[in-house]
Amino acid sequence: MELPFEELMEKITSFIKSEAKTETVVGGPFDLGEFKCVPVIKVGMGFGSGGGEGTKSKTESGQGMGAGAGVGIEPIGFLVTRGEEISFLAAGKTRGLAAIFEKVPDLIEKIAENKSKTAEPV
Repeated sequence: MELPFEELMEKITSFIKSEAKTETVVGGPFDLGEFKCVPVIKVGMGFGSGGGEGTKSKTESGQGMGAGAGVGIEPIGFLVTRGEEISFLAAGKTRGLAAIFEKVPDLIEKIAENKSKTAEPV
């Protein structure tokens, strides 16, 4: 029996090509006011395969094959343009004012807790 290894690998790679796109993960480019934003992703791929055949006796023989592939896709940020300016805005890594605004709800909660502790009668 002939094993269609090349056909299997072709199907796996064409599937990865069709699915490992920015549009299928986070969407396509979009406008936000005067900014044009293009999502950027990081793609990692791995392939593995093996096969073999053997003979136990003159009448008994066999062969086997296996193959697999894995894909990791992660949104990493946005390419942002405004007029002639181009910059990259990283996803998940907040800095500066954005980091402060993310912590505001926690700060308000801590202030409220401290206020209630000091306002309780002794």
